[in-house]
Amino acid sequence: MNRGGPASVPPGLRSAALVTACLLVIATAVYLVVQVLVDLAPLTLAIVAALLMTALVGPVPHGVRRLGGPAWLGALVGLATLLAAVGLPLALVGNRVVTQWSSLSRQTNEGLGRVRDYLLDGPLPVSERQLDALVHGLSTAARRAAPDPVGTAETASQAVGALLISLLLTFFLLKDGPQMTRWLLDLAPERHRTTVAEAAQAGWRTLVSYIRGTFVIAGVDAAGIGVGLALIGVPLALPLALLTFVAAFVPIVGATVAGAVAVLVALVGNGVTDALLALAVVIGVQQLEGHLLQPLIMGRALRLHPAVILVTVMAGTLLGGVAGAVVAVPIVAIAYRVTRSIQGRDASGSHPTPDVG
Repeated sequence: MNRGGPASVPPGLRSAALVTACLLVIATAVYLVVQVLVDLAPLTLAIVAALLMTALVGPVPHGVRRLGGPAWLGALVGLATLLAAVGLPLALVGNRVVTQWSSLSRQTNEGLGRVRDYLLDGPLPVSERQLDALVHGLSTAARRAAPDPVGTAETASQAVGALLISLLLTFFLLKDGPQMTRWLLDLAPERHRTTVAEAAQAGWRTLVSYIRGTFVIAGVDAAGIGVGLALIGVPLALPLALLTFVAAFVPIVGATVAGAVAVLVALVGNGVTDALLALAVVIGVQQLEGHLLQPLIMGRALRLHPAVILVTVMAGTLLGGVAGAVVAVPIVAIAYRVTRSIQGRDASGSHPTPDVG
């Protein structure tokens, strides 16, 4: 009997070793792919942003083509619609902030004074020396955290380049999306082409549902919080509403950060009472989103546990900053749906060619 041969190894141990080896290979491949994507972060984010924008404004070029317009005109109208939807609110908010800057500065100084008086005279055991030390420490930390001018300029140039690339890619995806998709599918082996097409269709449908659902939810959140803050009389209600809209594209974390900023502005500008009212408005809108809008609009698009979403957002933030936090969740959601489609457990994706754009 050969006691040292393969036959002497228990079957369970052999299976465990095989599974471990497969997991190590997969983990190594994933690590290498992630490293390449991180090294090419501006290009990666530009491609993902272009796909998100294409999924969002896709109906616009479809409508132009149905009216008899050429594909390039539909893509141009779609891109112009996207730029107008982003640029006009920013211009409106910027104009509002500039015109109210002097009064906002005065209100901020008065509000900080009220907060200081409350901390000194309130129930908290805080002395004036401790408060001054805290303010000094925060100021020092802020100065140390200030970005290097050279690094800031380099980051800004990369961001501008990525933005231009994403806009150009969006135009071409809106104009030639189906042709580009067919060209990519032709690269797959013929025996796997149907499977790849179905997986791509499932992933694209998930992306479309995610970005459009998030857009609707972000609009409802921004409208609810903006109107509530305006009724309370909180300064910068419109910019805070815009911040809420943008932050909604970062699941869980974005809403928390935007709500905290709104409450802080209410505290500094109007005092404790209005800050508590603003907190009630933020909590009410977030409860409406979590219990009604998310299940109703995003239920099928985002079948991910909140813990998975939270970890994904944090990982995206560590790898790509704010932009990484925005694109991390849709990437994971698409990967999940594509995997389910390949496994044959997802009924979506009945069309052989995904209609990108």
